[in-house]
Amino acid sequence: MRRIVFLLLPRLHLLDLAGPAQVFSTAANLGHDYELSYVAQDENVLSAQGLPLRARTEWPALAEQDLVLVPGSRVPEPPRWPRLHAASAERLRAHHAAGGSVASVCSGADVLGQAGLLHGRRCTTHHDLQDELARRYPTATVVRDVLFVEDGRITTSAGIASGIDLALHLVANDHGPGAAARVARDMVVYARRNGDDQQASAMLRHRAHLNDAVHRVQDLIDARFADPLPLAELAAAAGCSERTLTRSFVRATGLTPLRYQQALRFERAEHLLAQGATSDAAARAVGFADARMLRRLRARER
Repeated sequence: MRRIVFLLLPRLHLLDLAGPAQVFSTAANLGHDYELSYVAQDENVLSAQGLPLRARTEWPALAEQDLVLVPGSRVPEPPRWPRLHAASAERLRAHHAAGGSVASVCSGADVLGQAGLLHGRRCTTHHDLQDELARRYPTATVVRDVLFVEDGRITTSAGIASGIDLALHLVANDHGPGAAARVARDMVVYARRNGDDQQASAMLRHRAHLNDAVHRVQDLIDARFADPLPLAELAAAAGCSERTLTRSFVRATGLTPLRYQQALRFERAEHLLAQGATSDAAARAVGFADARMLRRLRARER
């Protein structure tokens, strides 16, 4: 079980909180191992939109696999940024030092800065706050005009709705891009994941269409991309001929069903390689007989 702990600060933006909370809650409803908790510096928290919230002030016990996520706040000038208590800053530092992950949405990046977690790191925030964040933390590298930035176990995102993109990315890291795609579709969101690098998963990048038959086939491939999937089986799932499926699939996604499946296999293998798997182990895990096909795909992507 991975615990997701939201740190609620005064005048937080409701969508900064609700967007990621909905992603992880939906993932849990779909069978993934998330448990959500909420903690605050004061029991009563007034949101930026005027809705009062209540949360516990006692932090839950945290393990290495857990994530602390800080939603952004709208604070009138001065001081413009939410104020982090010393005890909360120490909690964030200790969790990260113990191997835990920390993330922020919008001005929540400054909270991580107050805790000393942005030193020497790449980060981002809302476009209106980027210059000020760079001035406040000159040893950090503020990346502009991106949805989110991942630097080790610190992930920061831009304004408000980008918290959904950040959370989908983290679900994909935990359970594969297929899980993130299913969460996005269940939430009826446009599943974009263009962070600062090539982070737009094929499972999400090719979902911006309205062909329900193709979506059904993508659901099947997403769930079983490591298995052999004959075109006849996919066509049966779509309720059409193989030729009609191929034509519709290409029109909707720009790829044939086989190329789509290969893209999913390749992306998952790349993730496994980044986690330390050998080429042979990564290739077998995604359905290739050996590493030769993986090497060919990597050469084609370059």
